[in-house]
Amino acid sequence: MKLERKEILSALETITIAGEGKNMVESGAVKNVLIFGNEVTVDILIATPAMHIKKRAEDDIRKLIHEKFSPDVVVKVNIKVEAPANPNGSNGSEQANQIKGKAIPGITNIIAVASGKGGVGKSTITANLAVTLAKMGFKVGVLDADIYGPSMPIMFDVENEKPISVEVDGKSKMKPVESYEIKILSIGFFTAPSQAVIWRGPMASKALNQMIFDADWGQLDFMLIDLPPGTGDIHLSIMQSLPITGAVVVSTPQAVALADAKKGVSMFLSDSINVPVLGIIENMAYFTPEELPNNKYYIFGNGGAKNLAADLQVPFLGEVPLVQSIREAGDYGRPAALQTASVIERVFEEITRSVVQETVNRNESLPPTEAIKITTMAGCSAVKGK
Repeated sequence: MKLERKEILSALETITIAGEGKNMVESGAVKNVLIFGNEVTVDILIATPAMHIKKRAEDDIRKLIHEKFSPDVVVKVNIKVEAPANPNGSNGSEQANQIKGKAIPGITNIIAVASGKGGVGKSTITANLAVTLAKMGFKVGVLDADIYGPSMPIMFDVENEKPISVEVDGKSKMKPVESYEIKILSIGFFTAPSQAVIWRGPMASKALNQMIFDADWGQLDFMLIDLPPGTGDIHLSIMQSLPITGAVVVSTPQAVALADAKKGVSMFLSDSINVPVLGIIENMAYFTPEELPNNKYYIFGNGGAKNLAADLQVPFLGEVPLVQSIREAGDYGRPAALQTASVIERVFEEITRSVVQETVNRNESLPPTEAIKITTMAGCSAVKGK
């Protein structure tokens, strides 16, 4: 049977946590429900550290899901204990997620583009989303946060450009490089093409903060942040620095890519991060030879990212075919979405419209994202099944 998130939430409304009058959904104890195939992960937040209450809540959830849905469902329960806020405010500074990141004046939406693993075309997708947004009339900026493998200078044909210094309100600021009406900043502007960036996490984070806050970005409707692969230090630094509007996850249909994409989605949706996921984009979805335009060859698998999006209950934003001209356009520094009246232009227009619509939906239904405040490492570890 196919598990549905709303049905599981509805079932959880029949359970109460000992000592609380409301059911665990109504009381806010259920922070997240993730579904992947026949695996269900439930994140719970309770106010008491008593072991017997934690164990009872876990047993109740597992028993309910097995009885109501199937005994074959793999149930994982992640219980976090957080004492209620002190009404006198003495503990306010210790609570996670209570500080907003520094907003960048003039920037309306900040979209993080991520992938669980490298080589899935995340930077190519970012570049083409940016130029398509600009063609739609939006003011767009790109922050290349892939410190160890910056791609944007190549993809926008500005490898030899350098940001200049400008004075804004009496302070010296970096002026982003502009190409195809996109404002761009990348560590690639400050290093030689053959130079390896050998930095520890704090150095990389400091460089990113300078590109974010010491730059004259001006007015932007969208800032796209091209994150490095994985779920590491740079991701935490970005989400501690900025109130991210939402995240877009890129994956190929291949099983190994999907496994890592699942981790990427879980990172954003975890209780300690709590960044809305706007959706998943499937790159290299199929190959169509130029001489056989009606044929589709699913080299990396068929529909994997679309199925992953359904399982994780996040939007599927669209699929990008494996086309030689996309690679060539990126290498030559002119993103493929700029090819007027082409199939690729239409593909990226449809995907970008979906991204914009999901951003609108997110802004209408959710409060502004707060930058995270990591006080312990508890929220960064994988959920352990019992």
